[in-house]
This record gives sequence, C-alpha cells and structure tokens, in this order.
Amino acid sequence: MEAGIGIWQVIRLINRLVEKSCCFTGHRHIPEEERPVLCSMLQQVIRELITTDGINTFYAGGALGFDTLAATMVIEARKAFPDIRLVIVLPYAKKENRWSTADEVICLAERYYTGCMFVRNRHLVDHSSICVSYQTKQTGGTAYTVKYALRKALKVINLAES
Repeated sequence: MEAGIGIWQVIRLINRLVEKSCCFTGHRHIPEEERPVLCSMLQQVIRELITTDGINTFYAGGALGFDTLAATMVIEARKAFPDIRLVIVLPYAKKENRWSTADEVICLAERYYTGCMFVRNRHLVDHSSICVSYQTKQTGGTAYTVKYALRKALKVINLAES
C-alpha cells in the first residue's frame, strides 16, 4: 500500500471540520425595531458557540437582512476571538465584492439560475453541524433551509423563538 492519506482519513478530517462549523439562515426583511435585540442575541449565541461548542467557522449566505447581520456579528466577535473564520457563500458571482472582511468568499455559480438559492442554502447546511436561524414563518427559503438542516440532524437555534 502506498504511503499517503487514505479516503477514511479524509472523511474523518471533513467530519471534524463540519463539527466546528455553524451556518446562518434567516429572512431578508427584518423590522427595524427588532434589529437591536436580534444583534444582541446574535452576539450572545456566537460567543456561546465559540466557547461552549468549539465552533470556529461561520458560514453566511451574503444576502441582505439576517445574513448580513449575522456576518457583521461574526466580524465583531473577532475582536475577542481572532481565530474564528467567516465564510460567505454566494449562490452566484456578483460584480461587487462587499465581503472583503470575510476570510473566504465562495461563489457556487458564474450566473444566476433558477434554484441557485436552494443550492447555496444546502451548501451552508452541508458544511455545518449547527444552524442559527431567524425563522418567523413556515414558508420560503429560510423555512426550507431549517427543514433541510433538521433532516440532516443539525442542531437548530431559532432566534425568532427566543
């Protein structure tokens, strides 16, 4: 047998990376009066995930609304935890890159196509062991992503229920 890394070693490494990762999913439209409380809750949950669960990588979808709030709170948390990573997962390449503060930006496609948002949402879940959501309704992309996360046996923390 040739020396090197085997398939089972690769699988174990990937599983360890996923175990230390968290994704965010939530609505694009958040009432202005809810934003300060939601930001405070995000700060607290991110801190707990880092210190209690050992999370070191956070995945966000890069959309306006909850994705942006969550990513901003991860960037803020870096002041106390400089080793954490923020990965922005975009469904398709956009002209502007407003995520220069992210550690990594992943573009899953060159152009928009029907279903690209669902592919992005599944990517977020597939690379995480915990999903932090802001879900206030049972339909739409956030509901789909939370259901997918539950089917994949992720721990889901819905900040809208807190």
